[in-house]
Amino acid sequence: MSLYSAGVEYGIHCLLYLVDERGDTRESSVRDLAELQGVPQEYLAKVFTKLARAKLVAATEGVRGGFRLARPSDEITVLDIVNAIDGPKKIFDCREIRERCTLFEGSAPGWATEGTCAIHAVMLGAQKRMEEALAQQTILDLARRFGRKAPAGFGQQVNEWMCERREGKGAGDIPVSQV
Repeated sequence: MSLYSAGVEYGIHCLLYLVDERGDTRESSVRDLAELQGVPQEYLAKVFTKLARAKLVAATEGVRGGFRLARPSDEITVLDIVNAIDGPKKIFDCREIRERCTLFEGSAPGWATEGTCAIHAVMLGAQKRMEEALAQQTILDLARRFGRKAPAGFGQQVNEWMCERREGKGAGDIPVSQV
C-alpha cells in the first residue's frame, strides 16, 4: 500500500505538462490533460480543485479556459503538491505499545514510558527527512529532468498538441510515454 494517492501522481504529472524545461508556463484544460495522459477526467477534476484551493494552479478565463501554474515553477515544490492533494500525512502512528508489556502487570513504570518512544522518534526523523527531500524538488526541477530524458522535439509536440486543443482543432497524434 502506498503512502500517497494516485491523485498525487496525476497532479505532479499534470503540473509537469503545464511547464516546459525552461520554466515557461503552458495552459491546458483538465479534459485535455486527462486525455493526454490517459487518466480519469472526473478524478483529475477533483485533483485540480485541490490544487486550485492551495493556489498552485489558477483557472484561466474564456470558452477554452483551463488552468495554468499560479506561481513560478521554481516555487512549487513536490511537497506543496502532496500536501494540497492528500494533506499532511504521518508515515507512522505510534500506538504506545511500550505501555502494554505483560511484565508490567497493567502498570508501566515511568522509565518505560518517559519521553518519546524510541521507535516513534526514528519514524519522526524519517518523516522529516522525506518531507525535506520533497520540499527540495520543484516542478521546474522535474521538468528539466524530464526534458533531458525526452527526445528532442517532444516539448514542441506537447505545445502544438495543447495549442490545437485550445483552438478546437482536435487531438493530434502524439506519442506520450510515461514521465
